[in-house]
Formats: sequence, C-alpha cells, structure tokens
Amino acid sequence: MLTEQQLKTLINTALDHARGKTDGAEVHVFSSDYATSRFANNSMTQNQAPLHTSVSVRVLVDGKQARLTTDKLDPDNIRNVVDKAIVVAKLLENDPKLLPVLSPSGLPPIKPVDRYDEKTGKLSPEDRAKAVTSIINVGKPKTLKAAGTYSSGVHMQAMGNSAGLYRYHQETGAGCSLTMCASDSTGWAKQEQPHVASLHQVDMAQSAASKAVGSADPHEIDPGHYTVILEPSAVLDMLGMLWHDFTGTSYTDKLSCFLDKLNTKVFGDNITIHDDVYHPLQAGAPFDGEGVPRKKVTLVEKGVVKNLVHGRRSAKEFGVEPTGHGLMEPTSQGEYPVNIVVEGGDTSVEEMIRTTDRGILLTRVWYVREVDPTTKIVTGMTRDGTFLVENGQVKHGVKNLRFNESIIEMLNRVIALGPSVRIAGEESFPAVVPPMKVAYFNFESTTKF
Repeated sequence: MLTEQQLKTLINTALDHARGKTDGAEVHVFSSDYATSRFANNSMTQNQAPLHTSVSVRVLVDGKQARLTTDKLDPDNIRNVVDKAIVVAKLLENDPKLLPVLSPSGLPPIKPVDRYDEKTGKLSPEDRAKAVTSIINVGKPKTLKAAGTYSSGVHMQAMGNSAGLYRYHQETGAGCSLTMCASDSTGWAKQEQPHVASLHQVDMAQSAASKAVGSADPHEIDPGHYTVILEPSAVLDMLGMLWHDFTGTSYTDKLSCFLDKLNTKVFGDNITIHDDVYHPLQAGAPFDGEGVPRKKVTLVEKGVVKNLVHGRRSAKEFGVEPTGHGLMEPTSQGEYPVNIVVEGGDTSVEEMIRTTDRGILLTRVWYVREVDPTTKIVTGMTRDGTFLVENGQVKHGVKNLRFNESIIEMLNRVIALGPSVRIAGEESFPAVVPPMKVAYFNFESTTKF
C-alpha cells in the first residue's frame, strides 16, 4: 500500500511533465489494498488480496480535453501517459463548454470525515476465515448451504491539478454478501460498512437462514395488486433507479423524470430524501471528481422535489453554485448523488406485518430494469424470500413474482416507514433507507420457482 507522500509524488510527476504543454492538467491516483474471501457449499473456495494503484491524467489543450489511465507507476510511463493524452486531446473536437481546472482560491473548506478504522484495515485472511466459519455454522444445523463473499481493506484516493488544488481521502471498508440455500428456497443478506465492527455477519446469516427455512415449499399465488412490506434492501434496489433523475445534467438533457417538476409535489408527504456525505451512516470522500467540497442537498422535502445536484458544468448552466457531486471529467453523465439518505419513520417491520390483513413481505428484488423513464415504471423479480402475510402473520413462502410498478406512484402510496439503516443491494450503491409498507403494489405475473 502506498503512502500519501507516494501518491503526491505520482501526481507531481504528471503535473510537472504537463506544465508548458497543456492549458491545464488534473491527476487522480486511486490505490487499494482490498481482500475478498469467497465461500460456497459451506466451504472456503478462494482468497484474493490484490494491491492495485492507478494514475488517471486529464489534460486540457486548445479547448479540448482527454483523460488516460495507467497502472504502470514508473516516472517514464507517467510522463508517457501525459504525452499520449495530449495527442488524443488534439484529435478531438473543440468543447465550447469546457471549464478550466478548478482553482483552490475561494473554495470553502472541506469538513473532514473520519472513515478509517485500523482494525478493519488490518483484518487478516484468518480473521475473514473466522467470520466465514461463523456464517456457515449458522446454517449447518438447519441443513442449509451457505455461499457468498466476505471482504475488507483500505481505499485511498488523491487528486491534484495544475492550478494548485490537492485533495486526499483514505477509507476502510468491510463487506459481506451471503445466501443460505435449502432445497427449494433461499435467503439473502448484504452489508457494506466503513468499520468492520458495524458488520454483523452472524445476525445477517441468521436472518438469511430464517428466510430460507421459512420460504421452503413455496406456494403459487395469483398476481395482482397487494399491500407489500419491503425490507430496506428491496427499497434500495427499487429507489436506486431514481437517483440519476436528480442530476442537473439529466434535467438539461431532458432525461429526468422531474422535468418541469422542480418545487412541485411529486411524492407523498412522508417522503424526504437528502444527499448527505456527512451523515453518520454514510461513506465516501467529502469532495467530488474535480475536488469541489460536497454539500448536503435536500432533494425531496415532504414530497416536493426541491433541488438537483450539480457538477461545475451543470451549475454554470443553471446559474448556481456546484454542490460537489461532479464526476471525473470528461463525462457524459455530469454528476451523481452518491450519499443518499431517505428519512424513515418509527414503524418496525414486525408492526407493519401485524397490521396487514393480506399482503406480501418482499425481502429482496432482483434484476430491476427501467420500462418507462418518464413515469419511472420499472420491472423486476422477487427473490430469496417472498412471503404471504395474512391476518397480521407471515403464513408461508410464495413462488417468485414479477412486478411492474411506477416508483413515483409507489412513493405516493407509502403507508408506513421504519427506521432508516445503511444497507447494500445489487442495483445501486449502499444508501441509508428505511423499510416501507406500500399499498396497491402491482405484481404482473408469477414464476414456477
């Protein structure tokens, strides 16, 4: 693992070589020491621990820009990448909206975040093996077979540019994704945390095992409209289809479902969404791809779409200050909200079940894809534990169902919210979201499994 000083040396090697040859240069260095242990059929199958560092150089030349990236770190290769990026930039069309690299002058200070944990960073293969064993031991007495991954390590990133801006962030991470498999049913859980102490893999294994056992011998039920109780991971992977619509670039490109709906009530009164890198359950660096400090942005307040996030380009078009959500230039997407916090309520999942006459407990969604971007209709499948709820109790597992549902309409039918938690999914990056109880959720068809 490189030191911060070594990252700085790589940045300065590129910037020194670009000086006098370009109208501006920006260098990002990403370095990681992140190990992953895999397991399947109740046995460890693989342990990977790659060290990786990459240097990404952006040059601005005569109103054009190009970025090239390398993982060869010797000075000659770094200088060669700069030269090649200049050649590439000169071959491109002029970019009339190109902005100069960001000057540190006048920028507000960055509020520091502490997301490095020495214990997490030094977790050994033996430590990960013990964690995996504790997962397997949960399933064995129930004749379940466990599979998944357990990972941990350190990520570092630094950036510098020819205007004198420098940023640095170091963060640890620990993640676990596990599936408990029975003969005709499964249960699943996933978490990603900056600190391993927040990763409770035994609790996750017990939850997944309970779902696998409880959904055995699943019954087939008719499709239609049901009251559903969505656990946080299911909420995340559905709402994750919405995040890009909160960007200034998607708005000006007329791709956002919120077109002409700023300051308009779009969702129910109980829906409030922020992007907040400083939230205690969040992760990530407090600056964006050009080094702009991230701001907390309220995207939705009591159902009203209040704000979008902006990189420097879209901020200039809107006549506002950038919010610190820009991606590394050049980019067609512009910016992205990456620290989503959906405000929750105080109704537990157990209480949601207790107050449901007939409905479905939906613990995970799978392969969610967009059908209509303007109304935000998505389709997807249930997976790894879907249950019929009757008279306030979970009755039995049901065979998986395909849903077609508008996220906008769904967020107008939220009956109850639980406490928000940090959760990971498959379709979106980790976020802080609550469980939800939703009325009139549309299941389109059934499956045979």
